[in-house]
Amino acid sequence: MKLKLITFLLLFTSSIYAQKIKKLKNEVIKSLNDESIELIKISDAIWGAAEIAFQESISSQALIKYAKENGFNVEEGVAETPTAFIASYGSGSPVIGILGEFDALPGLSQKTSSNKDPIIEGAPGHGCGHNLFGTASLGAAVSIKKLIEQGKLKGTVKFYGTPAEEKFFGKLWMARAGLFDDLDVCLDWHPSDSTEADVQTSLALVDFIVEFYGQSAHASADPWNGRSASDALELYTHGINSYREHIKPTVRIHYDIQDAGKVVNVVPDYSRIWVRVRDTKREGMTPVYEQVKKMASGAAILANVEHSVRLVSGIHELLPNRAGGRAIQKNLEILGDINYTQDELDFAYQIQEATMKPRLGIDGKIKPLRETLEHPGGGSTDVGDVSYIVPVVRMGATTAPIGTPWHSWAVVACGGMSIGHKGMMQAAKALSMTMVDMFTNPKLIDEVKKEFKTRKGDYIYKGMLPDGPPPIGQQ
Repeated sequence: MKLKLITFLLLFTSSIYAQKIKKLKNEVIKSLNDESIELIKISDAIWGAAEIAFQESISSQALIKYAKENGFNVEEGVAETPTAFIASYGSGSPVIGILGEFDALPGLSQKTSSNKDPIIEGAPGHGCGHNLFGTASLGAAVSIKKLIEQGKLKGTVKFYGTPAEEKFFGKLWMARAGLFDDLDVCLDWHPSDSTEADVQTSLALVDFIVEFYGQSAHASADPWNGRSASDALELYTHGINSYREHIKPTVRIHYDIQDAGKVVNVVPDYSRIWVRVRDTKREGMTPVYEQVKKMASGAAILANVEHSVRLVSGIHELLPNRAGGRAIQKNLEILGDINYTQDELDFAYQIQEATMKPRLGIDGKIKPLRETLEHPGGGSTDVGDVSYIVPVVRMGATTAPIGTPWHSWAVVACGGMSIGHKGMMQAAKALSMTMVDMFTNPKLIDEVKKEFKTRKGDYIYKGMLPDGPPPIGQQ
């Protein structure tokens, strides 16, 4: 009899707790629904501004203004970066962070049209959906702030406005400044062509600039008096491309020739190339990086010129977190699939036809939690460095049709209209619901931290970036 009573009391208590959590989650959903018009307005303003790395003044100020209007304490210009900021509310533990990006990509200007149609030819555009990213994350933070303000949650919420993810990786300087050190957990999301809890890693990456310095001369009258920096660059790229046969399939090497001479009748005395090396793990990337740097020296010797190698920055692969992923998965399933109108489906089909992709429409269904792959491929992100400092819990939300080429005009088009807006709001709701779980369930935070410690092991994090402030104003 006594055992039955204890069992009944436990079940009753559990039921009361579950009802409380459900109510809090319904409150953040309602809060976001109420704020949806304002959030879409902010996202569209950032989409229209389309500012590139470290130049995101309009975009960051749009988010800062909204944070201040909602009672957040805002620290602007953190980590020596004018467009980086932290918006905080509350006090004490737990301290839950959420990341928000807002930078655009060069050359992707596009109207909300299903055919390629730039607003301004050659201008930037949000080809990775960061106008949606930062806005959704801040919206989620505001919904949690309201519950803290009402005394329904205890702790601190922090929104991180993180610039320059696409090029210089602004989070590296924020990490070096210790701005993530006091967090218990950090949440993050990214626009995608599917909706799921993200429990995959990413690729480690290093960026560096190689410059060659020679001697100019008349290309016809006395070329023997010249030492061609362009010859060195060509020899260098030939070396890189020959090396591709002898690296592991997980490695990627990219380069962009930024200067190879100005006119045809002058032996060029200067050339410059931006090189990027990636691999699934930092430990696999590093030896390839060292070898590719050596090749620059060899190319300089062959062309009889001088050279220099300058580190831009490097980022870690992501440490996935399945404990946090399971929490996001449950909340995505509570929210259910994203539904689309016929006009939105027609727009998706037209995007797919214009980009020569199968006519499959949009996938708003909630994907099941996938296994964490050792070599998932894909891209890189400076969120990886944050994930070596604090556990990072991630998700993706559908903001573009199936198979849409990322970093393209097609993503820009979708990010400025209702397809992108729906994914943004889905992400904001799932993230805020998961933060409710974090604030109310210390056991969940413990599980997330335990997995983080296991995956990180005894590795001591150190950012890979040059000394000094961020390269503000550099291109």
